[in-house]
Amino acid sequence: MTGSPEPAVRLTGLLRRFGDLSAVDGLTLSVDRGELFGLVGPDGAGKTTTLRMLAGVLSPTGGDAIVLGHSMLSDPEGAKSEVAYMSQRFGLYTDLTVRENLDFYADLYSVPKPERATRLERLFHFSGLEPFQDRLAGKLSGGMKQKLGLSCALIHQPQLLLLDEPTFGVDPISRRDLWLIVHEMVAQGVTVIVSTAYMDEAERLDRVALLYEGRLLALDQPRVLQSSLANRLLAVRVDRAREARAYLAGHPAVNWSAVFGDRVHAVVADATREAPTLRTALSEAGFRDPQVSPLAPSMEDVFMDRTAGAESAAEERLRGG
Repeated sequence: MTGSPEPAVRLTGLLRRFGDLSAVDGLTLSVDRGELFGLVGPDGAGKTTTLRMLAGVLSPTGGDAIVLGHSMLSDPEGAKSEVAYMSQRFGLYTDLTVRENLDFYADLYSVPKPERATRLERLFHFSGLEPFQDRLAGKLSGGMKQKLGLSCALIHQPQLLLLDEPTFGVDPISRRDLWLIVHEMVAQGVTVIVSTAYMDEAERLDRVALLYEGRLLALDQPRVLQSSLANRLLAVRVDRAREARAYLAGHPAVNWSAVFGDRVHAVVADATREAPTLRTALSEAGFRDPQVSPLAPSMEDVFMDRTAGAESAAEERLRGG
């Protein structure tokens, strides 16, 4: 009887310091083969640094990352032929055409000449770039540049695709098209690790690692993480939302609260039980006609909840020290 297949990526206490700053602080997790996995968090969470270590661009300060069976600590070059890394500023050559950029990356990755036509046809089909193959890359829109960058990264048919915030600054239609390409790659067995600060994108992924200040806050399927807030989240519609949020932050029934547009989201122990309590409290505090009702949690709510917990724990450690 054979065991489970080795994961595509396995991190064990992965650490990367820049001087006194721990950009990645002891990450331990694994990514299965064929999985669409997300590193999710705000700027400074350690997402880009983690991807750069997985790509062999940065060496770990401590711990290790095993990528397709190769240690990034002792053998960072071992997996490079099977990995594609698309950074936020992918290295397109703006004075080359779309086709010339693809040919250049095919040469760079030593793609056999007889296979190129078939691969280009497939990439053009995914990206919709065929009508623009003679256009200079510098003349493409932001979304088309991202599609070209992704196509260049895929020209050598990698087993592992690392995408660093691929939809940042991209229009909604191109954003949708990029995700269609990514899902098609996963359907064909490619393992994809994508970083994003967009919590709505996190809901598209098989599993996510929520990162904050280089540390792992949570790791699971999005729906499982969202279920952790089931019947605990309230939406508060009220005049003066920011003042209401400040008031709720000091209420003993509220774990945390945040402003979302014209509403305040508040996490409590039991949403059904606490809704009337908070409605009465807000009215007595002078807020006009507050509407308080249970709300289905989003990934953004989950992240805010886990971040609040991490900050409280840090404050406790400081007080204890």
